[in-house]
Amino acid sequence: MTEDIIRIDHLSKSFRDVKAVDDLSFRVREGELFAFLGVNGAGKSTTINMLCGQLARDEGEIEIDGERPESNTDEIKRKIGVVFQNSVLDSPLTVYDNLQSRAALYGITGKAFRDRLSELSGLLDLSGLMKRSVGKLSGGQRRRIDIARALIHNPKILILDEPTTGLDPQTRKKLWSVISALRRERKMTVFLTTHYMEEAADADFVVIIDGGRKVAEGTPLQLKNAYSGDFVTIYGMTEEDIRTLGREKYDKVRDGYRISVGNTREATELILKHPEIFSDYEITKGRMDDVFLEVTGRNPGEGGE
Repeated sequence: MTEDIIRIDHLSKSFRDVKAVDDLSFRVREGELFAFLGVNGAGKSTTINMLCGQLARDEGEIEIDGERPESNTDEIKRKIGVVFQNSVLDSPLTVYDNLQSRAALYGITGKAFRDRLSELSGLLDLSGLMKRSVGKLSGGQRRRIDIARALIHNPKILILDEPTTGLDPQTRKKLWSVISALRRERKMTVFLTTHYMEEAADADFVVIIDGGRKVAEGTPLQLKNAYSGDFVTIYGMTEEDIRTLGREKYDKVRDGYRISVGNTREATELILKHPEIFSDYEITKGRMDDVFLEVTGRNPGEGGE
């Protein structure tokens, strides 16, 4: 059975009168893609900063791969690599100098550094960038260097805080291809925050927080079944035909109509009852966007209260 690599119990953090994280508990299993979702200001970054040891917690317990921050902070930092939402690279320095200085913090120097740099260069397609200053790189290029920086010490856990925000689709696809390869080949655990719900839909497990508190958790399928239901889109029918189904709500879409059903069983029962109408149709699951809106009352990327 896969073990928990991150354990959070009753974690809390306040800033004066603002409760940023409020009695938060969850588990992350080793090797999984874990999505940590919430609107802006929900407490995601505060939680990450406590996980990384950059922020002291008020209450609760944190355990990273069997280690507790209060007893072994240095060991935990070696097990975690972080790609922050805003790049932390030194813009005037070259890519090579940025990565060399980062590696030195972990005692990776000389041949060991050159070997690791060569490995990351091949993985992230960094050839031709090493002598360029970071400030002259494109957003996608900087993001690849951010990931190389986070991976330089070969961590067991990669934390990605909004890693693809503002990137073009091609670059996003490239980065996710690299991350998938790391998970597949090295069983790396990936802890993700994102506003792109299609990225969260690929996660093994999802936790949604709002106002610093956990409001929903489960696999994407479990959350879709619990909060969004299914949709049936029927093609080639008139509105009068759709009304015979006895549904108060339906949406006009291109070449047809879409109705919502509670689950796949309900859709099947409806089809068997009205076979004359369902000559051309498709059943689709709700999206993670629907789940997020239902749970929080807001769209991904919106601010909290």
